[in-house]
Amino acid sequence: MATTDKASPRDRLLEAAAELFYRDGVAVGVEALCRSAGVSKRSMYQLFDSKDEMLAASLERRRAWYEAQLVPAEDASATPRERIRHVFERLEKSSGDPEYLGCPYLAVLVELKDPEHPASVVARDAKDRMESYFREQAEQGGATDPAVLARRLMLIFDGASARAGAHIERLDDGLVTGTVDVLMDVAGMS
Repeated sequence: MATTDKASPRDRLLEAAAELFYRDGVAVGVEALCRSAGVSKRSMYQLFDSKDEMLAASLERRRAWYEAQLVPAEDASATPRERIRHVFERLEKSSGDPEYLGCPYLAVLVELKDPEHPASVVARDAKDRMESYFREQAEQGGATDPAVLARRLMLIFDGASARAGAHIERLDDGLVTGTVDVLMDVAGMS
């Protein structure tokens, strides 16, 4: 883990949590988290009421960064179709990284299986935000049913993320972006 002595114990814990939970899953123990962050268990429990709260905080903290990796910057010249396609191009590119293990928010939802868990609430919000982004772009692009298109795009996104993250599927052949293009054509997006 790349931390500096200048980072606060809270920041070091959140960085370690994000890294370890993504790589090893949410079952990572408190001792491993604290050891990786260079923080005592006592300090951790002074900063967070529980490991669950720390997991939720680490997911919330990473959300803006994660979204920025996928969603294009505001560009007046890009069409809604190009903005949607950009998300899937970024997914294809990210999936080529050997460290890629899929969408961290989907992974938490699948692993926890508890919709009331604090981390599940944050993860579900992140997924809802992505679906809202797709719906907004679909509306702007003239899709016949933007909500349905957004749901379909989420299924493609999550499925492709999961398959690539499990190293079942490589996304470097344009299958994902090609599928998205067909969905947008069928939906009447320009």
